[in-house]
Amino acid sequence: MPAAEAPRKAPREPIVQVRNVVKEFGPLRVLDGVGFDVAPGQVAAIVGRSGSGKSTLLRCIAGLETVQGGSISVCGHDVGRPGSAARAQLRRDVGMVFQSYNLFPHLTVERNITLALTLVKKQSRDQANAKAAEVLSLVGLTDKRTAYPEQLSGGQQQRVAIARSLALQPQVMLFDEVTSALDPELTAEVLAVMEDLARRGMTMITVTHEMGFARRVADLVVFMHEGKVWEIGPTAELFASPKTAEFSQFVASEL
Repeated sequence: MPAAEAPRKAPREPIVQVRNVVKEFGPLRVLDGVGFDVAPGQVAAIVGRSGSGKSTLLRCIAGLETVQGGSISVCGHDVGRPGSAARAQLRRDVGMVFQSYNLFPHLTVERNITLALTLVKKQSRDQANAKAAEVLSLVGLTDKRTAYPEQLSGGQQQRVAIARSLALQPQVMLFDEVTSALDPELTAEVLAVMEDLARRGMTMITVTHEMGFARRVADLVVFMHEGKVWEIGPTAELFASPKTAEFSQFVASEL
């Protein structure tokens, strides 16, 4: 392959390994033998129709759901390993941002970010405030340090939620449909922050309906259908020549 066509990031030892994962809610099998790898610095976009298992998969990777079969390893941690110490180690290395912002309404933007730093990481208030200033700068909200969530737009609140996760210095960031509740202008704000994180080399797995973002930023696309990984591969290759009718129809419906 000519140098000009080389992938943006060279493959390395996976930082996320999902192996034959099965997840059931009672008699309903939501994930059925799901597996893929994500290398350090890669951006993986999980796409598919509603009900295909995308968000459940992300919650399993984050350790928020237990699985009935298979295994998940993130940053060297066995996600299924029992015990509070194992969960604490995972929380240190993995940040997750949800569709809902989950900010504390009675706390300022700065305190929303510093709370975990002072209570969990035992940093001094000065250390935590310095880290808050750093991550607020990354998401373009330096001037909102003393504001309360109700004084912010939805896009700004979501950017604060991203900053709060970044403050804990995770190795992997998980994003679950973080723009689905936002209008197009605010969506663009949040996607710009995520694109900047990708340029900085953050490993990211995002569940998204934003196909333009996936095409532009993702190194790897995982197409979910009926609880399975239906197609997977490098973004440009997958979109250029879908191998299944299901992915072809999905791409056409999202244009």
